[in-house]
Amino acid sequence: MSLIHKFIQDGEYYVIDVNSGAVHVVDEIVYDLLDNSSLKNKEDLIETFKEKYSREDIEEVYNEIQSLIQGGTLYTDDLYEEIAMNGGQSEPYIKALCLNIIHDCNLRCKYCFADEGEYHGARKPMPVEVGKKAIDFVIKNSGPRKNIEVDLFGGEPLMAFDMIKEIVAYAKIQEKIYNKAIRFTMTTNATLLNDEVMQYLDENMGNIVLSIDGRKSVNDKVRVKVDGSGSYDRILPKIKEMVDRRDKSKQYYVRGTFTRENTDFFEDIKHMADLGFKEISIEPVVLPDNHELSLREEDLLVIFEQYDKLYTDMIQRHKDGNEFKFYHFNIDLQGGPCVYKRIAGCGAGHEYIAVTPDGDIYPCHQFVGNTDFLMGDIYNGITNTKMVQEFKEAHIYNKPTCTQCWAKFYCSGGCQANNFNFNGDMHIPYEIGCKMQKKRIECAIALKAKTMNK
Repeated sequence: MSLIHKFIQDGEYYVIDVNSGAVHVVDEIVYDLLDNSSLKNKEDLIETFKEKYSREDIEEVYNEIQSLIQGGTLYTDDLYEEIAMNGGQSEPYIKALCLNIIHDCNLRCKYCFADEGEYHGARKPMPVEVGKKAIDFVIKNSGPRKNIEVDLFGGEPLMAFDMIKEIVAYAKIQEKIYNKAIRFTMTTNATLLNDEVMQYLDENMGNIVLSIDGRKSVNDKVRVKVDGSGSYDRILPKIKEMVDRRDKSKQYYVRGTFTRENTDFFEDIKHMADLGFKEISIEPVVLPDNHELSLREEDLLVIFEQYDKLYTDMIQRHKDGNEFKFYHFNIDLQGGPCVYKRIAGCGAGHEYIAVTPDGDIYPCHQFVGNTDFLMGDIYNGITNTKMVQEFKEAHIYNKPTCTQCWAKFYCSGGCQANNFNFNGDMHIPYEIGCKMQKKRIECAIALKAKTMNK
């Protein structure tokens, strides 16, 4: 099925050919003549637009459009459905592991999906032997894959810093034995950073995600300590020092969450950019509708305005030579993820798993604690192979809403956990999340087109 998507960003007209990924910046007449699913008959278009454009202009543009179609950059066929359907038959090899180093946290963020670090269970650290066994497990189950990613997660993982050092040291020995390359990442609230910890993280983490929610007034309403006081003044200096230690070859993100408390989140992004951070992510909270901080349909207009403001600001900063990267606006118009990743997303449940302090295996960190999604453990392996297959097959071609959607190759059907938590079914996308994602994709494409080779 051929499909295009048209949108206007800051007065510019854009057309995306969904199946090829080609992006066209066009004149208004081209934009008007194109229909989302097919090119209409020339005479019908002349009749429809006779009051706006001359016959000669329509005929000329029509011929140009036909050239794009023949050149394979407009109204192209979908070539990936067969790949998706056959992908479910391939052997599942694990390439990424989320190690829940500790089910405990020294903050009490009001929107925390992990029940303030407990994951609806008990507060406990991961024993070193469980961490080592998890490394053995992912190496054994990575098959021919050489590159493995291990994300050190919590709660707050630095509450178990000594265990982290032992697990990482063990992994570095094992990767040499088995000819693997293990890349460690960490998500931390930054409260426990000190000179020793920062030096260690800089030397051993391929990526560090540092959590702060933007302006002090915003951060301190929701990202609070056990006593209810704000964390901004404690964490900002530590985050700045950690970032200053990273050279350009080492990745980091300063990551925040926006909620109903700050639907004007552009101001938080701007605040972090003005502090000098060059890698920024502010992501929408995902909470049940009845939560006081949840995002709702009536918030979308304001949220979309924030993304438009961000687009305009990033264009100006690019011109001024003072640009930063915004995680959700990162997009590759000339390459990007492999075809199967575009179809199937993050690989939760078959390429990516989470391991708890007890050694239990879940499809990802967001399913931890929901025993309906318990897949097995690191001692006996993945015993629920039916679930593995269900996750493998939960790709865009098995999600009816996604098959007709222009954004399907950019969002890959959305987050499986969000889909399930809101709809009780991984195959039904989380609707508000979809709408925000589409707006971000449009802004990202326009930003890339506007700044490429400039």
